[in-house]
Amino acid sequence: MKSKYNFSKTLYQLRTDNNLTQSALALRTNIKQQNISRWEAGSNLPNIDECVILADFFGITIDELIGRII
Repeated sequence: MKSKYNFSKTLYQLRTDNNLTQSALALRTNIKQQNISRWEAGSNLPNIDECVILADFFGITIDELIGRII
């Protein structure tokens, strides 16, 4: 089942809005650049721990990270 939320688009937008390359985000979050690339391509999704790291890094909620704005 395809998710109605668009994590890949949200992550890309957050990263580019903060003028970060995938490599720079990887270095600052200790997440592999290959994972970030796969997530942005929509071919894979992060686990909950990685979601927490990304949400904390960008100063947003996990709901916002997955594109679910309440």
